Amino acid sequence: PEIPPGGPTVAIATQGCKLNQADSEVLARRFAGAGYRVVEANQGPQVFVLNTCTVTGTADSKARRALRSARRANPQALVVATGCYAQRAPEDLTALDAVSLVIGNFQKDDLVAMVSNALAGKPKPAGPEAQALERLVPKTRPNRQKGFRIRANVKIQEGCDQVCAYCIVPKVRGRERSIPVAELVEQINRYGDEGYQEVVLTGTQLGTYGFDLPQTSLAKMLRRILDETTVPRVRVSSLQAQEITPELLDLWDTAPQRLCPHFHIPLQSGSDSVLKAMRRRYDTRTFAATVELVRRRIPDAGITTDLIVGFPGEDETSFQASLDFASAMAFSDMHVFPYSPRPGTSAARYPNSVAAETKKDRAAQMLAAAKRGFQDFRNGQIGNTRPVLWENQGDRDGVRRWSGLTDNYIRVYGRSSRDLTNVICQARLLNGDGDDPYAEVD
Repeated sequence: PEIPPGGPTVAIATQGCKLNQADSEVLARRFAGAGYRVVEANQGPQVFVLNTCTVTGTADSKARRALRSARRANPQALVVATGCYAQRAPEDLTALDAVSLVIGNFQKDDLVAMVSNALAGKPKPAGPEAQALERLVPKTRPNRQKGFRIRANVKIQEGCDQVCAYCIVPKVRGRERSIPVAELVEQINRYGDEGYQEVVLTGTQLGTYGFDLPQTSLAKMLRRILDETTVPRVRVSSLQAQEITPELLDLWDTAPQRLCPHFHIPLQSGSDSVLKAMRRRYDTRTFAATVELVRRRIPDAGITTDLIVGFPGEDETSFQASLDFASAMAFSDMHVFPYSPRPGTSAARYPNSVAAETKKDRAAQMLAAAKRGFQDFRNGQIGNTRPVLWENQGDRDGVRRWSGLTDNYIRVYGRSSRDLTNVICQARLLNGDGDDPYAEVD
């Protein structure tokens, strides 16, 4: 499509997981490569794209509010809904007056072409025409632009075959499929050339990476990334408990300065009966053994998790078991979600639903345990020196401070007269009062 002089402006907002963030980064690159100028949402863009989440009913509500807000702020803009909510219930979003286009996950490769045609008043391309338009959109961004992330999310895998009882992801992301290693190496090297200091490997089911590729596995892929790229930090976003093996952890021994000692291991429930009803592929004994293995091999590792409260059939006994188990695991952080039935999942038809007030109370109790673990882990790191990737400078409590993340996923703040943006340096963690620590920069 013909691009006006100077290029139209586009803003991309992202809700939900790191996989959505990775998708948004690819969309930004494709828009920029097609002649668009990527701007912030408050800069009056001609196109506003919302990459939605649909993991809970609350996520759906947030998406609708964001779309209406975008329309109010930019009455003449082309407002585009994409992502998981757009894939699950396109008719819901199409019915909103605020929305101009609804493009699901399975059409994301054509999104830039479809937007360009809409701006030009042309019908949606199809068949060879759509493929020809997509070839106009390079995978690389010609110049690094202000506002892109210091750490890059790299999608290594898409889809899920696990089909947990509560989860809508298999329906909105499709079957599991792996990105070939050579493509990942090329993409990560491109990020390295652009100055990124960290890449986060994302996907729905990272532990099964490579099952559909010849002689490939997660461990073999990580080895090649370590051998064939130079980005200083590599972070693995999420792994299932049963997928973390001593052989996989060997990689952290061989590259302790590059593989971040941070493991996000979703628990979902600390009750074996609830885990069985959820159709998770581990029990609490397996989970505890995995956490113990990680801590024995990598003592300062941050271990974070996801937890659902109020799953159908979760009575007081099973909730207390979940709370006690989660507390005993001493996670460095927990993301807590009240159960939200998703249409099309088997759990949405389960009996013995939990009352909303009960879910709210249980979430509060679990969040209190999360806060205790959060504080204990950070206080336990006080006095240690760790590498910090500094991101930006801003005001905190009226003082100008730099903000960054340690390799083991602790948010820290520090002062320095030099520009620390996108710099990794050693910093000593100080003050253990339960707030984000102050880091003394070398």
